[in-house]
Amino acid sequence: MSTTQVNISPEAMKASQSLERRPDPCIVVIFGASGDLTKRKLLPALYHLEQSGFLPENFAVLGVARRSLEATFPADMKDGIIKGGGVEENEAKLAPFVDRVQYYAMNFDDDAAYEGLKKKLAEMDEKFGTKANRLFYLAVAPEYFSDIVSYLGKHEMNKPVEGANHWVRTVIEKPFGHDLESARALNDEVNKVFDEHQIFRIDHYLGKETVQNILVFRFANGIFEHVWNRNYIDHVEITAAESIGIEGRGPFYEGAGALRDVVQNHVMELLSFVAMEPPVSFEADAVRNEKVKVWKAIQPIHPADTVRGQYGPGNVDGKPVIGYRQEDRVHPRSQTETYAALRLEIENWRWAGVPFYIRAGKRLAKRVTEITIQFKQPPLLLFKGHEGKGAEGIKPNVISMRIQPDEGIALRFAAKVPGPNMSMSSVNMNFSYADAFGASSANGYERLLLDAMLGDGTLFAHRDGVEATWSLITPLLEAWAKDPVKDFPNYAAGTWGPAASDAMLKSDGRKWRKL
Repeated sequence: MSTTQVNISPEAMKASQSLERRPDPCIVVIFGASGDLTKRKLLPALYHLEQSGFLPENFAVLGVARRSLEATFPADMKDGIIKGGGVEENEAKLAPFVDRVQYYAMNFDDDAAYEGLKKKLAEMDEKFGTKANRLFYLAVAPEYFSDIVSYLGKHEMNKPVEGANHWVRTVIEKPFGHDLESARALNDEVNKVFDEHQIFRIDHYLGKETVQNILVFRFANGIFEHVWNRNYIDHVEITAAESIGIEGRGPFYEGAGALRDVVQNHVMELLSFVAMEPPVSFEADAVRNEKVKVWKAIQPIHPADTVRGQYGPGNVDGKPVIGYRQEDRVHPRSQTETYAALRLEIENWRWAGVPFYIRAGKRLAKRVTEITIQFKQPPLLLFKGHEGKGAEGIKPNVISMRIQPDEGIALRFAAKVPGPNMSMSSVNMNFSYADAFGASSANGYERLLLDAMLGDGTLFAHRDGVEATWSLITPLLEAWAKDPVKDFPNYAAGTWGPAASDAMLKSDGRKWRKL
């Protein structure tokens, strides 16, 4: 249970922040609006911003997709806000918000349709007073990124109108490329149309409060930063585990795998927050520069320091589940990894010699994303009694940062067990976000959408960062492609992955933290 004392109410904090962080009037244009992301995440997130007073009075949403959904789209989005956003149907702000949600049907590769889109947006500007400010959100399959961006440029929708407080920005969902070469090519295509300051490459992990709190935990507390280095830390673990399978996305996952889908983006972002040097400010360029320094300091990862896994049939939450190769639209002899574990080192003054262990996978024992900082063991001779007892209960100090679920931070330290002997045990001190600040229905997109409307790129990827992480991962992908695995599937669904992953840490005299 959390014992955190909060000195200002969350409601008071939101009220003061909303006045400072309210964007200019604008239209959020969502390409691919008929997809699940818009209904389950984006519209609920936008409405949460409206509830909290962060949206401007002159605001609208335009969904864009191929199907003719003009008659049903607003009502369908309302349903998504209610069911996915924890919102009451009769809430006072809901109906006026939905009145500002409209739809436009078009094919993304139809040149002429973009003139119709341009006209539709001008009509909405006139109706809602949105002053020609645009946030184009590309919630589409990656193969449409280049076409949409190119046509926006061709029809001059990439340029803000002249005058102060006018802007046009674009948000691009991952995956941003599938290797270094494709990422560079996509960056070049997008930069032909939009300047880098207009581009917001989104990773929804960075919208999570617990990810942002890593920086606050490290740099706003004087007791941690001076021991956050190779002199005191033994190793770092980052786990991104999911208990679900591929959820019917066979064709997508066959072309992705765990290394592309999770490690190259989500996990590398978490690693950079843990390992970066203090930026000179929390401005976008300052934070991004320190993150890129971390990625560039990572030594090339040898295939021998990696483990691949693929789940077979097993049991999850007491229910039998099929293996990856039995999933719909998956090749029966697929070589796609559903689990990846890496050992890497950061060759700089802060981290030299400290191993970072990373694991990510599908159909593991539980859903959990956690960062573990394990400190070096102190000398224990002091605590050994005449019979050699007393120190057995002491384990290394650990700081664990739980990103999801049950968001919070725990610190493990040693304490004396009551009694006449010098017996000791490890105890945990826990901080829970829900206990301290109350449960939240936010999904992480709120902060990112607001930042994009404000032009704040701190929590978004820059092209340098995208290419830096791909430069680390691409050689592994190439090496794995040349060396097929003969024992797939090599872990049962509902376990913690292949035995080789445990063996990798055991060879270093360590083991994965039990989660």
